[in-house]
Amino acid sequence: MDHLQRTLKEQVAALPLAPGVYQFLDRTGKIIYVGKAKSLRKRVSSYFVESKEHSAKVRVLVKQIVEIRHIVVDTEQDALLLENSLIKSLQPRYNILLKDDKTYPWIVLRRENFPRVQSTRQVVRDGSQYFGPYSSISMQRSILEFIREVIPLRTCKLNLSPAAIARGKYGVCLQYHIGNCKAPCIGAQSEAEYNEQVELVRAVLKGDLKPVRSYLTAEMERAATALKFEQAQRYKQRLDALDNYADRSVIVSAKITDVDIFSLLVDDDVAYCNFVRIRHGSIVGVTTQRLTTGIESSEAEMLTLAIQHLTEQVTEGKLAREVIVPFLPSTTLLFDGVTFTVPKRGEKLELLEFSLKSARIYRAEQLKNLEIKNPERHTERLMEAMRKELHLAHQPRHIECFDNSNLQGTHPVAACVVFRDGKPSRKEYRHFNVKTVIGPDDFASMREIVYRRYSRLLEEGAELPDLVIVDGGKGQLSSAYEVFCALGIENRVPLVGLAKRIEEIFFPHDPMPYYLSRTGEPLKVVCHLRDEAHRFGISFHRQKRSKAFIHSELELIEGIGTKSINALLSHFRTVEKIRSAHLEELSSVVGAAKARKIKTYFENNPM
Repeated sequence: MDHLQRTLKEQVAALPLAPGVYQFLDRTGKIIYVGKAKSLRKRVSSYFVESKEHSAKVRVLVKQIVEIRHIVVDTEQDALLLENSLIKSLQPRYNILLKDDKTYPWIVLRRENFPRVQSTRQVVRDGSQYFGPYSSISMQRSILEFIREVIPLRTCKLNLSPAAIARGKYGVCLQYHIGNCKAPCIGAQSEAEYNEQVELVRAVLKGDLKPVRSYLTAEMERAATALKFEQAQRYKQRLDALDNYADRSVIVSAKITDVDIFSLLVDDDVAYCNFVRIRHGSIVGVTTQRLTTGIESSEAEMLTLAIQHLTEQVTEGKLAREVIVPFLPSTTLLFDGVTFTVPKRGEKLELLEFSLKSARIYRAEQLKNLEIKNPERHTERLMEAMRKELHLAHQPRHIECFDNSNLQGTHPVAACVVFRDGKPSRKEYRHFNVKTVIGPDDFASMREIVYRRYSRLLEEGAELPDLVIVDGGKGQLSSAYEVFCALGIENRVPLVGLAKRIEEIFFPHDPMPYYLSRTGEPLKVVCHLRDEAHRFGISFHRQKRSKAFIHSELELIEGIGTKSINALLSHFRTVEKIRSAHLEELSSVVGAAKARKIKTYFENNPM
């Protein structure tokens, strides 16, 4: 495998499984293809797998790829919209090029007397309010149909000025007679009442469904009270339809036209700056660059330098008149004619969060690429994260986890699993038969097995773990801690208890739980430890119960002792085979007299 193939393979392996848009670049650094994906890694990897379904054009495309870039979004709808924007902006060679602007379907609330709600593909800056865009015309039409069915607004093109209505210039139409309009054209509906209906429409299109839900609920109850059950059912169906409404996307916006967005993430010695460019309301570029931080540089200074660098490298020295940032740069004098905005709410804040998310994903992928080349780097990062998360003095390279298992107090057993560098070390797993405890006493069982485990390690001078986890919360933790104190290792080996709610960790002498980060890798390791201990303990417990059942059935046969039972099981393996064996076979193992007793027992006790 040559260097280019190895590099592409590493880039594909680092891709997330999330939805997004991918870009293929050639040797000159030019983007030659833009595509969308429900799962970026699965979709992009399909290009590099030999398949008869690949066309000749795809094979030619793949040979030219030297770099893969991608942008992660929240939904498939966002991926579709972003792909559309980038294709129009970049005009990649291997895409079906979109040369017209009639691409996105929008819903417009006209700026006029008695406003209409309409479908459009053109955003005109005339004061009207635009909502969308929508990923498909069918989705847009279904929303319009829902609005028109639920909220009676006019659809005619008449100029409903106060003077025209006062002159009685117009007459009612069919929409009035079938109940879809309340005839503001003849003054049958006041402008104030009509505007209340418009506000309901505006709320629906913004994603705020509470006002419409209240309106429909009131109408449904009113119809039911009047015994108009068919009408009440229609309102009920409209209420159900609200749940299928899709929120708008910030990938394309009618409100925000031309802006640039910068976000910054700073690690100890590295910073990641993400840049998003929006032109004519659409995202046309997203890029992240890694910067080395200087000595004693503030975040504001780093942001200033990052904006300067990206402006020179990506935008040819040109910035939009408005730049959205997480905080103000150290100086604005370097950027003439530019207004810096630190958003607190609304679409601008959502765009900034999108930029920050892109920066975080880029940082994670950079770390993953380094870890693919150097696995020890991943181990070091994981162990350091666990040390910080669990407040340990040293990295927990050697972890042991205990779990008890019994069924109504019968056959009590315990399991100890061992992890090295965050991974199972199965050759070091240990089973324990609980010997001194009678009945279902998990606390006493925990004391016994922890004592047996660490008293033996101390006697042998063996290595003690860097961390011990007991599954079961505060009770088991207290039992294990008593043993640690008795053995004098309470200050040498950190001990924690894992509650039923997996993110809760208990420390000795602290009655309050500590909550692990639900998105961090330490929680994944702790979950893996708990699951392994549970699985290992349960499998051993099942073996014990199975053996006990087999022995108990054979022990019911008069005149058959332990020695004969062991000989039979060694030869036949299962009770079922002993049951079906011929008298001669049984005689060859335990003798003719015992063989006749066994056959007689099974004949008198059929299954």
